[in-house]
Amino acid sequence: MRLCNIRTLPDGRLVSNYLFKTSKQLLSTMNVLKNLLVFILLLNLAACVNTRPIQYIQGKFDTAQLSKVEIREPVIQHSDLISITVYSDNPTATAIYNQSNASGGYLVDERGNIQMQGIGDLHVEGLTKEQLISLLNTRLGEFLKHQYYTIRFINYKITMLGEVSREGPYSISNEKVNIFEAIGLAGGLTIYAKRENVMVIRETNGKREFARLDLTDPQIFKSPYYYLQQNDLVVVEQTRNKVANSDQTTARNISLATSIISTLVFLYTVFR
Repeated sequence: MRLCNIRTLPDGRLVSNYLFKTSKQLLSTMNVLKNLLVFILLLNLAACVNTRPIQYIQGKFDTAQLSKVEIREPVIQHSDLISITVYSDNPTATAIYNQSNASGGYLVDERGNIQMQGIGDLHVEGLTKEQLISLLNTRLGEFLKHQYYTIRFINYKITMLGEVSREGPYSISNEKVNIFEAIGLAGGLTIYAKRENVMVIRETNGKREFARLDLTDPQIFKSPYYYLQQNDLVVVEQTRNKVANSDQTTARNISLATSIISTLVFLYTVFR
């Protein structure tokens, strides 16, 4: 081999110009293929994005009629943690009834009872706040004068699952939330959410209830499940399109990766 066909590499090795040029061509081809792979993958991901806006309530509805819907008061359930503060004309006399508030409130046990200092067991499961006040007045009326109460749910929460942006439990400070507010807390629905079939799971007096809500139907405002209650579980189901799109995307990515790997193997075999 003539000297002019020999090239010295930076590490001192000698190679022919042909091998040097071939190596450079192979590296160049590999870089082009790598960039092409990245471009195709990005294009593939972009094609899977659906920017169709999610519309909730659809069609015409009677605002005058739907505005008369009665809001159901939350009822006390077992495992609830409730705070009860008693006031009266005699602060010293009421102090004994407020001792449990220092430990975080009253926990409703499996029987639906709380143990209140100075009174004993109170069956509170299934009661609203107003009904609990009536019960307290009956039990404390002979000991206190002009008594009144502050009652609140300490652990008022709901749980959002399924096709929402952020799954998980959410604490509700004002003890009132409707289905649309709950979805907003969870970051909204995904593009694959089945808006016509949202399930609400609720436990009342030891019984589990299942309800289906259609977010596109104006009559949703009349549903007793429009306003959620503490410990409600909301499950947003997925459409069939998500499963189909996921399967198609997976198959397309596998086919693409297989083609690129085959091309790289072929090039390596040719230029090695």
